[in-house]
Amino acid sequence: MGGAVAAYAQTTTYNIDPMHSEADFSILHMDLSHVHGQFSHITGTIVLDAKDMSKSSVQATIPIDTVDTGVSMRDKDLKGTEFFDAAKFPTMTFQSTSVTPDSDGYKVVGNLTLHGVTKPVTLQMDALGPAINMHGQMHRGFQATTSIDRKDFGLKWNGLLPNGDAMIGDNVKITLDVEAAAK
Repeated sequence: MGGAVAAYAQTTTYNIDPMHSEADFSILHMDLSHVHGQFSHITGTIVLDAKDMSKSSVQATIPIDTVDTGVSMRDKDLKGTEFFDAAKFPTMTFQSTSVTPDSDGYKVVGNLTLHGVTKPVTLQMDALGPAINMHGQMHRGFQATTSIDRKDFGLKWNGLLPNGDAMIGDNVKITLDVEAAAK
């Protein structure tokens, strides 16, 4: 990644491509397996300053009603008032506060707003590319991972199993795959 950034030693703003970007998540179910799902239609901007990565930034918005776990009844429940409450909180947003290089790519620290609650989170990010598309436009790819405790964001619903254990876990693993085009 470092060599690719150095080759473009300038500040470049990228628009996130909602058709080629998604946020995947997984959460423990009944202490047996993980439920997987995704959000799509991510929008936002990524500003890369190759000379001084601390001046780089990320801003992203994800529509809650795009949640898809492959089970329509579960998706309806997730969008409802007992979980995400998509009617009241239609989006989640991320705004970076710092970007720093590290041995695994970049550490992106910022504020995640979900379900009306804003908390700091840290993303581990890798940048891919650049690549020029068939129309001559520069694109970059970004993959980032993090974990959050859903209860920190007011997502407290949980059913109890007959033995008293929680139906779903608190830790949510998130992987973002983002493609973005230079402005």
